[in-house]
Amino acid sequence: MTALPLDATNPLAQPSTLPYGLPDFARIRHEHLAPAIRAGMAEERAEVEAIVADPAAPDLVNTLEALERSGELLHRALVILDLLLGADSTEALEDLEAELTPELSAHHDAIAMHAGLQVRVAALDARIAAGEVEATDADRRAVETLLRDFRRAGVDLPDEKQETLRALNSRIAELEAAFGRVVLASGNEGAVLVTEVAELEGLAPDAVAAAEAAAREAGHESGWLLTLQLPTEQGVLASLKDRGLRARIHEASVTRGTHEGTDSRATLLELARLRAERAQLLGLRDHASYATEDATARTPEAVAEMLEPLVPRAVANARAEHADLAAALVADTGATDLAPSDRAFYAEHLRRERYALDDAALRPYLELDRVLNDGVFAAAHELFGITLVERTDLVGYHPEVRVWEVLDADGSGLGLFLGDFFTRPSKRGGAWMDNLVDQSHLLGQRPVVYNVLNVPRPAAGEPALLTWDEVITAFHEFGHALHGLLSNVRLPSQSGTSVPRDFVEFPSQVNEMWAWHPDLLARYARHHATGEPLPAELVATMIAARGEGEGFATTEYLGAALLDQAWHRLTPEEVPTSVDDVLGFEDRALRGLGLDPDLVPPRYRSTYFNHVFAGGYSAAYYGYIWSEVLDADTVTWFEENGGLTRANGERFRRELLALGDSTDPVGAFERLRGRPASTTPLLVRRGLADA
Repeated sequence: MTALPLDATNPLAQPSTLPYGLPDFARIRHEHLAPAIRAGMAEERAEVEAIVADPAAPDLVNTLEALERSGELLHRALVILDLLLGADSTEALEDLEAELTPELSAHHDAIAMHAGLQVRVAALDARIAAGEVEATDADRRAVETLLRDFRRAGVDLPDEKQETLRALNSRIAELEAAFGRVVLASGNEGAVLVTEVAELEGLAPDAVAAAEAAAREAGHESGWLLTLQLPTEQGVLASLKDRGLRARIHEASVTRGTHEGTDSRATLLELARLRAERAQLLGLRDHASYATEDATARTPEAVAEMLEPLVPRAVANARAEHADLAAALVADTGATDLAPSDRAFYAEHLRRERYALDDAALRPYLELDRVLNDGVFAAAHELFGITLVERTDLVGYHPEVRVWEVLDADGSGLGLFLGDFFTRPSKRGGAWMDNLVDQSHLLGQRPVVYNVLNVPRPAAGEPALLTWDEVITAFHEFGHALHGLLSNVRLPSQSGTSVPRDFVEFPSQVNEMWAWHPDLLARYARHHATGEPLPAELVATMIAARGEGEGFATTEYLGAALLDQAWHRLTPEEVPTSVDDVLGFEDRALRGLGLDPDLVPPRYRSTYFNHVFAGGYSAAYYGYIWSEVLDADTVTWFEENGGLTRANGERFRRELLALGDSTDPVGAFERLRGRPASTTPLLVRRGLADA
């Protein structure tokens, strides 16, 4: 579709004049997005054609930098659309996404398969190699990445195969968007309505109040609504005493994506088949080979070599844990049929029994604002000298979104951080970070990043109290935010988290360690009403219980990571053809690798595995544990060098966080550590060293 010139009154027509280029959410409306996106596509195509047509010999300014500057209008509009689709979606936005997806796919392919542009970039590469153009290592890496991406986009294919590839890309993009919409709808549909308050015995009073508020917001005149989180195991299962309600919640969770109207199975089967067809068109066996080619793993065989040996160790630990939980169920009820819906409750029961610790005892000490200010932000200040100052004069994309200005140690402005913490029906499950503005010296941009969590919204006037898992998630996601905020690169394509998918989780997982730091814990873990610190005996038991349940946690994760690999190591002919085969394939794949989904269901089942069928992690969910090898080894480095100090933080910032993808990130890690990564710290952390 030919785009009309963009109306100058559209708030996306020009870069925002707000601090740090924060989008002007007070003015942006949904109707502004489609015109801006279509005008942005036309503008970027014209910019690319101008680069190709330039008669001057290619150099860094007229080719690499010109490409880096191109597409700014389109980027401004797309980051808003992507943000809202995840965090504050509407039916109208979903319809717009469905309408624009084929156009965006075609636009991407037109540039990625532009033979003239590839020739020009290749000529620049040759001039750099010949010494005719002086380039930094970061420039060389950017040019090499462009050439790799041209090849992976199929620029070398004959015309008829390029047409086939374009059609595949378009359909894959449509299916990914559709899968995400179904996951959101199935999660909302699966929320469990409780009509008798007695069934909620064990749930903390503020959680009961939040469930009541959720029911009213969803239109129920009475009752309590327990909303679903994205993972299989639901957090409320650890508290609810009613076994029947636990079973209902678990059933609602694991059957998502299988019901009429919100059935994702046909979509995921077509996605798996088309991704495999695309990989073979590009000369690779399967989609996993395509996905790992530009990652640090390089091959799916390398992924298997790392993950599969962990399975028997993790399952052995999970079976030992299961036996203890089954004994607790017998002692409590006389029943001998421990179900997955019972696991969290009896794990919490044993934790209380062994360590006098439970989440209900912790939550009053974990109030959201205090966790943020005296924990998450304080750790960043101790390490990097940065300070976050809330800007109530700046507006986010939803009334619940808060905005902070991030100041460096010298008081200069680094960027903005947006926090969106509470669950709502318009927000997909899970937690994530992304950029609204990429840091770039070339473009004169400082970063604007956001975190999205899904903490149950408290009742009016009540404090927002967190579980310990939610505290860890807050530290984790802010680790991603720091990767974006502390970026110090020239090219926007190399900014912050623009690193290989199986490396991107590394800085965020490192940041989790500071949740446990005793000085920080004493500051942020204080009773919301009295200000009293978390009792020393509770801190001691938390530390003692830290490895509790690692058999389950590791097995649950491996189930998801290996399920992702199983779907994406199929050739087109091997993909099941009937929706009735989806769960059977899942079961066979897991059992064939030594996992037992009856004992430990995967963290995400295929039908709601949003990470890999809609979220950009296809054949890459292994990246969490791949990154955790580096993370666990880096935690050891911090501990060996004095822990939470400015000296350590500055070195970590300078030698890793600031570099983004301007250098090989694994090489940056090895320079920081002084050697390649060791797997021993990970095995010890997860209780697998002697399993």
